[in-house]
Amino acid sequence: MTIQVGDKLPDMPLAIATPDGPQQTTTSEYFGGKKVALFAVPGAFTPTCSARHMPSFVEKAGDLKAGGIDEIACVSVNDPFVMAAWGERDGSRDITMLADGNGEFSDAIGLSMDGAKFGMGKRSQRYSMLVNDGVVEQLNVEAPGEYRASSAEHMLEQMQTS
Repeated sequence: MTIQVGDKLPDMPLAIATPDGPQQTTTSEYFGGKKVALFAVPGAFTPTCSARHMPSFVEKAGDLKAGGIDEIACVSVNDPFVMAAWGERDGSRDITMLADGNGEFSDAIGLSMDGAKFGMGKRSQRYSMLVNDGVVEQLNVEAPGEYRASSAEHMLEQMQTS
């Protein structure tokens, strides 16, 4: 069952990719007590993720934070070392890179996908969500092969109209 607006995130392990190596956390720890703009990608360094998705959040980080967002985070079913390298290359200090190494978080919220036909195995679907103290306030899941609803621009539009 896919997570819905109004649902609390399940307490799952994640790793924060830092310059000093992986820092273990849980969704309860990371999302507790703050408003987080979370976006998920099928894979670090993949074409749409690197050329469009990450850049939209890098470019709009200031606007999101001015709109009341405490943190911006990117999650992917990749290891924390890959997420750290991608964050260093394409991200910014405004974006926390979260590794869902085994896809447990993606599975628990019903947003994993099978990328085996592309040689990628289990991955996350592309989506964005606004999470306030662990509760989903917005959820934007992309149709397969699409990129629009999960962009930072779309999230900002939703924030301005809600």
